Amino acid sequence: MKKKLVLASKSPRRRELLVSLGLDFEVITADTYEALPDGIAPDAAVMLLSERKASDVAKNERGSVVIGSDTVVYLPSDSIILGKPKDRADAERMLRLMSGKTHSVYTGVTVISDGKITTACERTDVTFAPLTDEELADYVSTGEGDDKAGAYGIQGLGGVFITKISGDYFNVTGMPKALTYRLLYEAGIDVLKENKQK
Repeated sequence: MKKKLVLASKSPRRRELLVSLGLDFEVITADTYEALPDGIAPDAAVMLLSERKASDVAKNERGSVVIGSDTVVYLPSDSIILGKPKDRADAERMLRLMSGKTHSVYTGVTVISDGKITTACERTDVTFAPLTDEELADYVSTGEGDDKAGAYGIQGLGGVFITKISGDYFNVTGMPKALTYRLLYEAGIDVLKENKQK
């Protein structure tokens, strides 16, 4: 019998990415504690949070394949992890920190199936052009970055600031396609076979 796939995330970008893989799935939002231990590395942070999200939903979804994901932005020059902004002033602060620098986007993906937990992480390096005060204020006022790690959306207006990207583009939008494909395949969901014409 085909297993139900459950996305443990309210992110519209992650929903769109799974839809683009041609998969049928249900969305169940995780109620997860998102605080991180002091000094945690960005790769460990996203894997911990993605596993928390998936585990929170999986406990009530036995027999399903549950996928959870979490994304942070890491600024190596300042050794800081940036999550979602608290408000627009915080969004402007984050963007100012990233102006003219390269940051790393880390996304953790966890798949739980039959009690087996598999977690992995993808990293993409993104370089911003130097931003003027006017550009910062204008972009923040659009609200596009309000609910996004690092306070910007590469797939929207935020893309105009990006001069270079090294790694998986989809990782920056919130869920790396290649990694997600591999983890789902290991859990018994073959994306390519699911899309074969009947």
